[in-house]
Amino acid sequence: MTDPVAFDVVSEGLAEVHRRLLPLRDGEVASYIPQLALADPDDFGIALVSMGGHRYEAGRSRTEFTVQSVSKPFVHALALSELGLDEMTRWVGNEPSGDAFNAISLEHGTGRPANPMINAGAIATTNLVPAASPGERSARILDTLSAFAGRRLTVDEDVYRSEAATGDRNRALAYLMHAAGSLRTDPVEAAEVYFRQCSVLVNTVDLAVMAGTLANGGVNPVTRERVVAEQVAVEVLSVMATCGMYDAAGDWLMRVGLPAKSGVSGGLTAASPARFGIACYSPPLDPTGSTVRGVVALRELSRRFGMHLMHHPAPGADTVTRVGAGGSGGTGTRVSSGRERVTADRDLLDRDGDRVVLVAARGEVDFPAAERLLHALASAVPLAPGWVVVDLERVTHVRPVAGLMLGNAFERISAAGHQVALVGAADQHWGGVAARHDSVEDALAWAEDALLYELRPLPR
Repeated sequence: MTDPVAFDVVSEGLAEVHRRLLPLRDGEVASYIPQLALADPDDFGIALVSMGGHRYEAGRSRTEFTVQSVSKPFVHALALSELGLDEMTRWVGNEPSGDAFNAISLEHGTGRPANPMINAGAIATTNLVPAASPGERSARILDTLSAFAGRRLTVDEDVYRSEAATGDRNRALAYLMHAAGSLRTDPVEAAEVYFRQCSVLVNTVDLAVMAGTLANGGVNPVTRERVVAEQVAVEVLSVMATCGMYDAAGDWLMRVGLPAKSGVSGGLTAASPARFGIACYSPPLDPTGSTVRGVVALRELSRRFGMHLMHHPAPGADTVTRVGAGGSGGTGTRVSSGRERVTADRDLLDRDGDRVVLVAARGEVDFPAAERLLHALASAVPLAPGWVVVDLERVTHVRPVAGLMLGNAFERISAAGHQVALVGAADQHWGGVAARHDSVEDALAWAEDALLYELRPLPR
């Protein structure tokens, strides 16, 4: 079968946004932690991970950087898993603070932080993770972040030392909470564990997988490992939606409409529940401490791909209902027009019929449905020039962005030397389609006839 990258129109869409935003020069690289000031302001990566575990990338998506505050929702998930929502809420609230990430936002009389996404709340949350020692707590956090990312992560010791040398404000927050009774561990140790948590190295793809794990109900879409319970994922996404972007959370939810979390190293990750995880990395920051390019990119991609949570969802039935090929060597289910053939023709179709493939879909086709359909097409298209029958007879509606994706894919399939036959979707006018038929049987017969014409020996 052909290389799926050949028809990867999702990455092409990410790359287009990347090309347009790379020249953007707004924002400043964080300098209050000296090691972060060494980041290249031209670093810019975008990545998206679907619920099927397919990864799409653009730009410097494999450049490593420290996770910083993007770690907060995932450590919050670990603490929630251990303590439960009611016990967590005793120590850390769930309300937007309306303040900057490092504000002294503590409840009067209790010292309870407003939410787990601001620094005070994150320090408290980190130190609610059960452990016998600070070292054990750091190890548990690193294990959890690694499980969310789907690979073993490490700590950048240089950044950790830089954080520890300049982290007096975070230590002050820890002391204030300890004095108020809302932090149960030693303030110095509490801050040190938090500094190590923020110094874990990730790349943009890791952040997309981590968000995708929350979007997938706590199951890593790449490794298929359950990292946290579905209810925990729901609770974490909820607080990300209202608090993850600090004092810009309301504007973010209005314009982008996804639970998200930013960090001062330039990372930004967002989750579209049951659809995908997406992430950006670009070090220059806006006044709220979020990546300038990343925020603009997510706004653009939200509009383009219809990401906003408040959009009416498509039906949840499986989009791709059948993938198959003719011949004895085909993959998936074996397909045939059922037409009567002479013995010689049957032998030819049995030998080379895998050059005729069928992919069928149903229901409403939006972005995630189109992504699943494109991946099925990419896995089915034969290596040698062949015939691709696409059955959309049971498709009820094709959303505009999905139509663009499918049309692009059909043109690429045609340019690679294949012929596309379409069944259904009469209201769509796509380039790259060689023939339209009223039934799957007619389309397969057309493809088989063309293949036989090519294979039959010339008369002497």
